Amino acid sequence: MRLTKLGHSCVQLDKGSGTLVIDPGLPAWSGPDALADAAAVLVTHEHPDHLDQDGVRAALGADPALELWSNASVTAMFTEFGSRVHAIAHGDAFAAAGFEVHVYGRDHAVIVPGMPGIANTCYAVDGEVFHPGDSFTVPDEPVGTLLLPASAPWLKFAEAAGYARAVAPRRGFAIHDGVLSAQGVGLISRLLTTAPGTAGVVTRLEPGSAVEL
Repeated sequence: MRLTKLGHSCVQLDKGSGTLVIDPGLPAWSGPDALADAAAVLVTHEHPDHLDQDGVRAALGADPALELWSNASVTAMFTEFGSRVHAIAHGDAFAAAGFEVHVYGRDHAVIVPGMPGIANTCYAVDGEVFHPGDSFTVPDEPVGTLLLPASAPWLKFAEAAGYARAVAPRRGFAIHDGVLSAQGVGLISRLLTTAPGTAGVVTRLEPGSAVEL
């Protein structure tokens, strides 16, 4: 498959059977055309850097074949689209745009102790790509390619590196980096090349760039 980083936490996966988009956030985060080619959409959670409600609604309205999978908190926002919207939970498995998807996780990482939490759903796609959303969920299956959150209010880099070490993927690419300044991108990129857990494993893709897996 081909993996394209659209921006921040949004990625596009392509193979002969179709195109799958994960976490199309607002255009400021994911770019203006995140859903242009999508046959299926997966959303990890409801925060706007991961879910553009208006954009997903418009895409579902424009394409009667487009389908959406997410946790119940997200799918409740799109009930008017009926059976094309699928509520899933930890332990589920399904097929979307010809990809086989296993579902992991329940909760968003803690942002501030005492702050109400929300649901977060992780996706293992075709036994190759693992998208954890905003969490440190470790799946119980081998991970070929980890999409590693690099910077967020809920993590520090030591935790990101420790998470990569716990998952132990063959390779990884940094996501959740839209919060970084140009200087921050440079710093995180250097840390990825030197830190235990990420050195020699995790790299950063510029938005719009793609790799063959």
